[in-house]
Amino acid sequence: MMELKTDVCAVVDESGRRREFRYFLLVEQVEAGRFACENYGVRVEEADGESVSVPGLTTSAPRVQELLAQLARCQVGPASLRDVVDDWL
Repeated sequence: MMELKTDVCAVVDESGRRREFRYFLLVEQVEAGRFACENYGVRVEEADGESVSVPGLTTSAPRVQELLAQLARCQVGPASLRDVVDDWL
């Protein structure tokens, strides 16, 4: 599986602590007989090391790019990634 960093977001939480989230596109090559396609997922990590991945969401590159843009725009951290993706699906 390949990972590509797409964005970085710095936020200040309710307690005044600075946090940095990094967003990654996950790309997995899927073989189907003589054909191959790419399956996309996302990963969000916080600078302190917490990381959550959700692989295998879609085969649509534009759709996963929209999701990644929305995650960064809304400053989604690792703790809420799965809930946001569940709503997105």
